[in-house]
Amino acid sequence: MRAVAQRYARALADVVIEKGSAEAVRVELSEFAQVVDESADLRNFLANPAVTRPHKQAVVEKLVARLDGSMTLRNFLLVLVENRRAALVKQIGEAFEAELRARLGVAKAEVTSARELSGEERNELVRTLERLTGKRVEASYTLNPELIAGAQVRIGSTVYDGSVREQLNRMRTRLTSE
Repeated sequence: MRAVAQRYARALADVVIEKGSAEAVRVELSEFAQVVDESADLRNFLANPAVTRPHKQAVVEKLVARLDGSMTLRNFLLVLVENRRAALVKQIGEAFEAELRARLGVAKAEVTSARELSGEERNELVRTLERLTGKRVEASYTLNPELIAGAQVRIGSTVYDGSVREQLNRMRTRLTSE
């Protein structure tokens, strides 16, 4: 199903980038996917093959109107219903966000630090990561006091570990191997 989600995500990305509405549709699709994810009844309704397409389309239209969604979102969701893929809206939304980041040259960084970073420290870290990756970096921050000091950064599958805990682990390994 991942390949199916990626195919729909690529198609939607083609349309919204051409129209210049990528960010707006990203937010709308994320909101719609969250509504579906939070309601077991709605998830079951969209996934149920016994429910007719016109009924599903009517519900999707009402939800899009309630969320004040764009025609692009409406049309895309109706295509999903038509092709019996509405149950994949969450996976498609995640694949769509990843596709947009890749096309727009944006890297998502997950920063875990031992203490709260100041605004200047965050800015410097983002600038450094942008130089390393050659991409614009969007960072999210969490705290983990077990790191003792320093930070860990994950960008995709790459981890940069500058924590004191990791440095102590490396020293321990070196000392025990000697």
